Amino acid sequence: MLNVGTEAPDFILESSTGQRQHLAEALVEGPVILAFFKADCATCQITFPYLERLSQSYRGDRWQIWGICQHPPRAADWFAKTNGITFPFLIDAPGLVVSQLYDPEATPTIFLIDSQGVIRDGFYGFAKNRLNTLAQELADLLGHEEVVIAPPDDGKPSFRPG
Repeated sequence: MLNVGTEAPDFILESSTGQRQHLAEALVEGPVILAFFKADCATCQITFPYLERLSQSYRGDRWQIWGICQHPPRAADWFAKTNGITFPFLIDAPGLVVSQLYDPEATPTIFLIDSQGVIRDGFYGFAKNRLNTLAQELADLLGHEEVVIAPPDDGKPSFRPG
């Protein structure tokens, strides 16, 4: 797994709808969150609705979140529909080229990349405190007030390994 403080490797991937996304171009607009996942990952199914909350909480600001799917487009589309995810999914299958560059230890693995291309945060698995820290770090980068995306009393566990 890439370390915080290192430069994020650039890449181009297609979304599940066939649109090409280039990391370097996205970073010109602002920070990017990458969330590596597998469609059949139970921990991902818990984590991604919180990432959707994050996406909705800072809507319209200059930043992006991309799910990096390690399965084909059909599986990514199923995962998005099943879990109510509206942010883009990029397809890293079958070669897993981007996954090899970022070397996620498990799924999900989440990276926050600032607009200079530096990894500001990186973690794997599901942990509410880490998701809230991610939301705080993004708020700091955007100059906004922090939003708690993972409240402790929402009926979900506070931690689950990836």
